[in-house]
Amino acid sequence: DDSEWRLWFPVLLDRKVELYEMGWSLKDGLRDCHVAAAPYGGPIDFRKPCIRCPLTTFSPIWGPQWKSGVVKQLGWTVGDDLLCVQEDGTVLVYDLFGSFKRHFSMGNELVQSHVLEAKVFHSPYGTGIALLSGTFRFILATNIEDLKLRRLPEVPGLQGAPSCWAVLSQDRQSKVLLAAGPDLYMLDTTACTPVIPPGLTPQASSIVHMAVSFSYKYLAFFTDSGHVWMGSANLKDKLGEVETKMKTPPKQMAWCRRPKGQQPSVVVMWEKNLLVAGQCQETIQYPFVDSVLVPEMDGVRIISGSHHELLQEVPAACEEIFKIASMAPGALLLEANREYEKESQKADEYLREIKEQDLLGEAVKQCVEAAGYEHEPETQKMLLRAASFGKCFLSNFRPELFVHMCRDLRVLNAVRDYTVGIPLTLPQYPFMLVHRKLYPLAFEICRYLKTPEYQGVSRVLKHWACCKVQQKEEADEVIARAISVKLGETAGISYSDIAAKAYECGRTELAIKLLEFEPRSGEQVPLLLKMKRSQLALSKAIESGDTDLVYTVVTYLKNEMNRGDFFMTLRNQPVALSLYRQKLETRVSLLQSAVDEYNKAKNEFAAKATEEEIRLLRFQRRVEEEKGERVLGCSLHDTLHCLLTLGLHKQAEQLYKDFRVPDKRYWWLKLTALAEKEDWEELEKFAKSKKSPIGYLPFVEVCVKHLNKYEAKKYVSKVTPEQKVKAHLAVGDLEGAAEAAIERRSEGEVSLVLSRCSATTDRTIVDRLNRARAAAAKK
Repeated sequence: DDSEWRLWFPVLLDRKVELYEMGWSLKDGLRDCHVAAAPYGGPIDFRKPCIRCPLTTFSPIWGPQWKSGVVKQLGWTVGDDLLCVQEDGTVLVYDLFGSFKRHFSMGNELVQSHVLEAKVFHSPYGTGIALLSGTFRFILATNIEDLKLRRLPEVPGLQGAPSCWAVLSQDRQSKVLLAAGPDLYMLDTTACTPVIPPGLTPQASSIVHMAVSFSYKYLAFFTDSGHVWMGSANLKDKLGEVETKMKTPPKQMAWCRRPKGQQPSVVVMWEKNLLVAGQCQETIQYPFVDSVLVPEMDGVRIISGSHHELLQEVPAACEEIFKIASMAPGALLLEANREYEKESQKADEYLREIKEQDLLGEAVKQCVEAAGYEHEPETQKMLLRAASFGKCFLSNFRPELFVHMCRDLRVLNAVRDYTVGIPLTLPQYPFMLVHRKLYPLAFEICRYLKTPEYQGVSRVLKHWACCKVQQKEEADEVIARAISVKLGETAGISYSDIAAKAYECGRTELAIKLLEFEPRSGEQVPLLLKMKRSQLALSKAIESGDTDLVYTVVTYLKNEMNRGDFFMTLRNQPVALSLYRQKLETRVSLLQSAVDEYNKAKNEFAAKATEEEIRLLRFQRRVEEEKGERVLGCSLHDTLHCLLTLGLHKQAEQLYKDFRVPDKRYWWLKLTALAEKEDWEELEKFAKSKKSPIGYLPFVEVCVKHLNKYEAKKYVSKVTPEQKVKAHLAVGDLEGAAEAAIERRSEGEVSLVLSRCSATTDRTIVDRLNRARAAAAKK
């Protein structure tokens, strides 16, 4: 099939799918055009450099004659408004249908100095714009809906335009990363900091192009030596480096990565060639002429004058089913169905093979999942027929998975049709409706799909409410009332989340009014404390009757207030004062018990000290005579640590047994000593020697502390369920942490993982955790 083909390499697995043949008539293709395409299968806009050339979106929807100034950059907002950045710093805003909405300026200085380069980007706060002026200074606006211009610091010694630059979104801040000759700088609002990418080839003398991933987590550089460097956006970790044998700077670069993909790759495009480079040393090349790359959350769209295609990492389910000679359960079930349709007895043989391995349920799920990732309806039907055939032989298979996929594909195939022209993929599908504020359409599709309330209607309503609180032209009371009427007591919606959004937008009073509709005090109090409304938080905590919540507020007040104000506040709240006294009395009692235990242990130790010291001195003298290492006079703890650090494990083992060193102390000492020596092989043997008395979370934490996440990941699977979330977070695995938190149904752990997530770059994980939290609240 020419419309879709897959390339199979040991590590690099990508496929290219033809989405559409383009209906526009372009004599010279997209050569010398300004092109911008919105994410999530959104509209495309292009214009020729001549001033009076029309702007045209894909389909085409509209094409007005351009009568304004010189356009330097085009881009789309999160709400699918078109931004036209002009040379004088003026930004014109059009809606999806070509109607002029408004304009704004990025600064008066640009009228004289002009805009050299511009980039439109998406931040946690909305759509932003970054400009490079003729004076080689960067001007940044992180949210055009609440325009606040920031002039970034000067770059030392910068006498011309940088060779390349990109906007990063880190820790809820937007920064500019730029390359100037051999130097690389990170600009934020306060400083210009030189940075060095780890492991960059010494052959490279400068970086000529860079690309940031869709999630802002990863970064790629193209160097003048023809190497592609891939790593984390914080420039702490290197993923890989590939030599392309191309010295010419590329026209474009983009990341090609699925949200849960294991094999990230970078797409590099020149005038007539496109190359895909992964963490392995293999590359894939395609011939292309005058094309444009559009990064997506699960791949890269490639747009040319004649075709519109999607390049993406092959989904795991599709790989398992379609790879040559695959024996995966899904592949066997597909073959069984084919033979059944031929009325061949081989169908029974394939089925028996799957059943003997007890993998028929897995085979059905694999075929259903693969169908969701396929674009051709015939391939979807083939996989779904195989799944339908397999589930006939399962007595306890729940049909919801199959039914929901059929509904999803029906909607996806409808919006992908050329008459609509939105090439959505299954992973993008949940984001599209609310992302574009198509709330009525979202409601209708949720009803058609019979989506559970907390996943469908509740999510749409929450997104609507979060947008509503940003409408500054309406009064707080009007917005609070409108949200209350619309949401009511809809399951799965937390008013505290909406109030938090209002607080982020600077509307504290609106946030307080919204919290009045939140029935759970445990959700009200933390936000009230964050808003510095501690008196109200204390009243709410007392009303809830939750003593732990009251004491949390009391502890916060004690840390935030001076002594006089603190006790005056408690005097006006008898319940809080009584609880505080009770806690103090308990603490005094515990301290007295601890002192008594300490004195008892101290007396017992003094009686034994002399005998043990003599034995230890004899042992130390023997070690010095045999090994020549100076340990005489050291304490038992220091002696043991010294032996382990020097690699004298037999002597350390003898000391541990002879002096009855507690197991936990010995394991800690040996663990830290091996990590300090970076003897990872010996550490792995030690971990396997017997069950660790200190658990395996310390192994993870010590490896991470010594900057070796690869070794740390080996011990994550051994960690107890109670420590799984901490272990996954320690190695930076948000996906694993989320799964562990959901599996344990722990509200605290879910909140912990959410606190580590970014609302923009980790949207899939955040939504999943919120769904789990909503489901738990509903029960």
